[in-house]
Amino acid sequence: MAPTKKKKKGTREKAGKQKKTTLPDEEKYQKTVLEVDTLKQHLVLRRDVARQAMADSEGLKQKLADLEKALEAAQGDKKDIYEEMIRQYQQLQRQTDTRIQRLEAEKENLQEQLAACREDVRQSQADKAQMLEEKETAIAEMQCKIDDMETEYEKILHGSLDCVLAKLQSAKLSWEKEATSIHLEYKDRLKEFGLNPLEI
Repeated sequence: MAPTKKKKKGTREKAGKQKKTTLPDEEKYQKTVLEVDTLKQHLVLRRDVARQAMADSEGLKQKLADLEKALEAAQGDKKDIYEEMIRQYQQLQRQTDTRIQRLEAEKENLQEQLAACREDVRQSQADKAQMLEEKETAIAEMQCKIDDMETEYEKILHGSLDCVLAKLQSAKLSWEKEATSIHLEYKDRLKEFGLNPLEI
């Protein structure tokens, strides 16, 4: 009976092994299918890139041909351009020399005008200083005259005031005499009427 049990056990192990081996084959297959799809997509992309590169290559070849033609034309015109540049340079040099001569003449003229202006300024300053000195002298003389006139007017004013004061003093004395006589006259009349002047 023991051997029969061993056989059953062995058959179960074989079945388990078969199940285990089938699972990795399916995963490998699915993985392979994914890789094939991915490779196909890469091939499609690479084919598109290759087509685009071919198209760009044709365009670049055309541009290169155009540039070669333009270069040949430019090399043909190089001599004419060089001669034209030399002619323009010489013309510009002549214009520059003429402008330099004109500017030098203007510079000399301006220097002469500047010298004349400086001389005028110097003369004006000298005239101004002389006028200022004459003005100060005239002011000093006028101040002396004013001081003399003030002194003279002060003397005249004091003399006139003294005269007026003397006249006022004499007038005051005469008015006081006249007022005293009038006062006495009215006092006597009040007494005649029997009135006391101190009470009134």
